[in-house]
Amino acid sequence: MIKIYFESFWMVFYFGEKIGMKSKKKITAQFFAVVMAIFILYCPFAGADQSTEVGKDYLIGVGDVLEVQVWQEPELSRTVTVRLDGKVSLPLVGDIDAAGQSTGNLDRLLEKRFSDLVTEPSVSVMLVESRSRRYYVVGQVGQPGEFAIDYPLTLLQVIARSGGFQEWAKKDEIKIIRRQDGREEFFTFNYDSFVKGKDLDQNLLIVPGDTVIVP
Repeated sequence: MIKIYFESFWMVFYFGEKIGMKSKKKITAQFFAVVMAIFILYCPFAGADQSTEVGKDYLIGVGDVLEVQVWQEPELSRTVTVRLDGKVSLPLVGDIDAAGQSTGNLDRLLEKRFSDLVTEPSVSVMLVESRSRRYYVVGQVGQPGEFAIDYPLTLLQVIARSGGFQEWAKKDEIKIIRRQDGREEFFTFNYDSFVKGKDLDQNLLIVPGDTVIVP
């Protein structure tokens, strides 16, 4: 939560610096931008569960790091990484399909596999690090790169997290590339119109695998 507040403060400061206060018209624009920034940053969290704990419905993906604990069987317990083939390897039971399953389903699958080796096994699968839930930012921002989705993020928050726009960024031509159903889709975002209160629904929630392009 501290991280969220820091990003909120940074965005408000950034908007104020960019808009300036040289005229009454710009003062009005600055006030609107500040209110809009706070509104956008707050909305995704209203009514949402802000717990950092991952429940048993977390969908495992390639690259995720998991801790598999078999109760009273430390020699069978391991910290494993989901391989590119979607599998993990564990002692005695070998390769297990993990990607695409929830952590709760993997609990039950492993208990079934270990039941031939251990009497009434109790298995708990916990997420150590989420590496499959990532998005990417390229182009004219302060800090392009790969980022984790560790809480719900909108496109505007992604820009703030990436250090804001560089001087020559084309803020009215921002694009999101998203792969859905085996094909890539493009979404556009016009920052200039958004801060004027127009087309507010273009501030999409980011999903894993999204690539944000700021030309």
